Amino acid sequence: MTHHPYLNPLCSERTLHHFALRRAILNALCSHLEEFSGTLLDIGCGYMPYKPVVVNPPSRVTKYIGLDLDDSIYKKPESQRPDLGWDGRTIPLEDNTVDCALATEVLEHCPDPELTLRETLRVLKPGGLLFFTVPFLYPLHDVPHDEYRYTPFALERHFRNAGFTRLELKALGGWDASLAQMIGLWLRLRPMSSMRTRAILSRIAMPVVRYLAERDRPPQVFGEVTMLTGISGTAVKPALTA
Repeated sequence: MTHHPYLNPLCSERTLHHFALRRAILNALCSHLEEFSGTLLDIGCGYMPYKPVVVNPPSRVTKYIGLDLDDSIYKKPESQRPDLGWDGRTIPLEDNTVDCALATEVLEHCPDPELTLRETLRVLKPGGLLFFTVPFLYPLHDVPHDEYRYTPFALERHFRNAGFTRLELKALGGWDASLAQMIGLWLRLRPMSSMRTRAILSRIAMPVVRYLAERDRPPQVFGEVTMLTGISGTAVKPALTA
């Protein structure tokens, strides 16, 4: 897969804390591209980094709509501003208007996740697909708008309560990826006395972090002592019944 500075960064001293996670998110998204078609709503789109991915084959998306908060923390240039703003509660679209939806690393920021999911369900057409990811092992970020770290079992409950069906969940990374991520997070984000110390330690640890990330095998079952870096999933709006 082609390297991209955000979507699929190379392992380097500066990316030790997120290169494996971003790669895992991109791989999970790409595994579902053939299921995307028609109008796609990107919820919490930020700088819209996934737009070039979802509007090109094998996706069959013909219209992309980026949605983000009216008072988003992202200060975007004109070319990267979302197509729609919202208040975090009511999506400004009519019922049954989008064919598929995307919510990458968004639900952990929603104070009422079931409200967000019900709104997503409302604007999806019957049979419409939602793809999403959430972090499990990650520091506080976008403070104070960081609300939750979900287990698979909490996600199952929230999606069921919101009315979605055919929920499928997968781990983005397992034990080895979790250790790689924690080492990277410690090296890149922990306060240190000097940049030189950080650079030296990052350089020493980089082969270990890369090795752990490459040998990781995400768990296939969510059981006792399962360790995750994050979760990807898909869910479907029920089709209309006669």
